[in-house]
Amino acid sequence: MTEERITKTTDETGNTHTTHTVVTDNNGNNSSGGFRWGFLLLIAVIAIGAFVVFTQMSDAEIARDNAIADAANDVGDAAGQVGDAAEDAGNAVGDAVNEGE
Repeated sequence: MTEERITKTTDETGNTHTTHTVVTDNNGNNSSGGFRWGFLLLIAVIAIGAFVVFTQMSDAEIARDNAIADAANDVGDAAGQVGDAAEDAGNAVGDAVNEGE
């Protein structure tokens, strides 16, 4: 409910003063449904954004773990090749020693 009050007063010298007052009685129910929907929409957007960020972070961790595993496999393969080369060198030296006897 809205009430408008206009008060006119005249002082002793004849000057007129006007006071305009608007009184609104809303019983504390002035929040609109639009604000609530906007707030809920904001919360939903934040939740979706957080989900996307955490999903991408998880994918990055998986990619990093896979890269580390691949590097470890490459190191293992290289170590195997070094071992094979050492074995071949040992066999060659052993054959040379055996021929010299």
